[in-house]
Amino acid sequence: MADDLDWNAIIAPGNDAERRKTTSDRAATTDARDGVVEPTPGTPAPTRHLSRREARAAEAARAAEAERAAADRSAAGQRPAAAEPEAPAAPARRSTYRDHPVSPADAPVARRAADLHPEVHALLTGEVHVGDADRPADRAAGDRALADDAASPDRGTDAGATASGASGPAQGDDGSGGAGDDGRGGRGGRGGASRAPREPRGPHRRRRRGPLIAGIVIVAVVLAGGVSAYAFAAPKIQQVVAALSGNKEPDDYTGDGTTKVTITIKQGDIGEDVAKTLQRSGVVKDSKVFYKLLLASPDVQFQPGSYSLKKEMSSKTALAALQDTKNRVQASIVIPEGTALQDIEAGMVSKAGLSQAEVSAAAKDLAAYGLPANVTTLEGWLFPATYPINPGWTATQYFKSMVDTMKEHLAAAGVAEADQEHVIVFASLVQKEAGLAADYPKVARVFQNRLDQGMKLQSDATVAYGTGNTHTVTTTDAERADAGNEYNTYVHDGLPPAPISNPGDIAIKAVTQEASGNWLYFVTVNLETGETVFSDTYDQHLVAVKQFQAWLRAHPDYQ
Repeated sequence: MADDLDWNAIIAPGNDAERRKTTSDRAATTDARDGVVEPTPGTPAPTRHLSRREARAAEAARAAEAERAAADRSAAGQRPAAAEPEAPAAPARRSTYRDHPVSPADAPVARRAADLHPEVHALLTGEVHVGDADRPADRAAGDRALADDAASPDRGTDAGATASGASGPAQGDDGSGGAGDDGRGGRGGRGGASRAPREPRGPHRRRRRGPLIAGIVIVAVVLAGGVSAYAFAAPKIQQVVAALSGNKEPDDYTGDGTTKVTITIKQGDIGEDVAKTLQRSGVVKDSKVFYKLLLASPDVQFQPGSYSLKKEMSSKTALAALQDTKNRVQASIVIPEGTALQDIEAGMVSKAGLSQAEVSAAAKDLAAYGLPANVTTLEGWLFPATYPINPGWTATQYFKSMVDTMKEHLAAAGVAEADQEHVIVFASLVQKEAGLAADYPKVARVFQNRLDQGMKLQSDATVAYGTGNTHTVTTTDAERADAGNEYNTYVHDGLPPAPISNPGDIAIKAVTQEASGNWLYFVTVNLETGETVFSDTYDQHLVAVKQFQAWLRAHPDYQ
């Protein structure tokens, strides 16, 4: 399909009449070549077309001959004979750039920007003209260029190019001159510019590789499949153009940020570490953008510590905030009673400036904390408390501090080392199931009575933990029937295989000092006050369940 394209209309300058004439010439030449049409009587027989190489060689020979003749006349002290006619050129080709190619392979090759069609030139070079109104300095440079053109007689008389330099692109501006006689732009008419193109002054014009490559993509698609192919591929081409020309999603936030967040710069952190911490905490969008800004600010220094910033800050705003001492705070990792290990890890990442990989690796290194041999997880061994951020600490040091604190509280509660694991597992269950502090010893007694009688504990909290849900004790019938969940105490006997939370002092004391009673059941009948009913028998328990259901109907927001 590319053979049907009018290459002269794309590459060679010229008006429509010339192109139509060229097309007729091509048709006659092609038919004569193929032996279809005989020459008209009384007209010269068509001459064989020269190839591009032969045409260029002939032109070069004529130019060299003209130069030698001029040199001979100059040596003899003669003026060039302006009236002396030049020998007629061979009739094989009227012009290298006027004849229409027989096929794309024979299409003329543009050697200069002036030889390109203006629109193709603008598409392939990617020259972008910046409006004078937007650049006062560039407008002044353009005015000076105009003055130079007017004052220099050796700059030619290309009025179109001069006007373009003063007032911006004219119709069909190809980035090198204004509109010519034929209205197409370029070099002031069909004959080309009256002077050699000069480099643009100052930053008035800029080049980008994106439009060049995008232009090649578009032209290739059109040549390969025509307009219909381009219409089909247009969305993809637009994506390519946007990516190559820089029209993509910004890699930095704008503004002063949204919600508050605390980040920590550790002892020994370098600029790249700070940038990664900011991105990990959602402060900046791209750590690389912040780091580049940091490299351009050699006087900036960071002090280890915690800083109150905001999420979605621009890199420039975040850097300024880190330099403001008012934003430095004494941050802490706060662990409430009943918090699960995965939530503690997340807090260490967000508050202590540690990476998730570092925290996860430290949590798995159980040998670093002096735990009993049968312990398989840090869950349950991290005592709930407030731990100040120490910028020089590693994840292992934070975990060790939490484990050591738990051991201290177990010892204070009179728990022997051999019983520590059992107490922590039991206390973690009570911590999740009990509501009011006064009910903790009763809840511990219910579970102990069921264990003593060989009953299943039937704790929803253990089932939920086994499904990965650490924030609720609500379960479904299917989850309670799942035997594959090793934490499912509706199916499996005894305590769960490991702790399901990190218990505090109240839960530990409730397990070591259980209340006295024969209760086997309990249910919270008022979720607002935490009121809980304890029952000895199942029938009593059913009455309490109906009481709870009535409360739920009266408070639909809790359902």
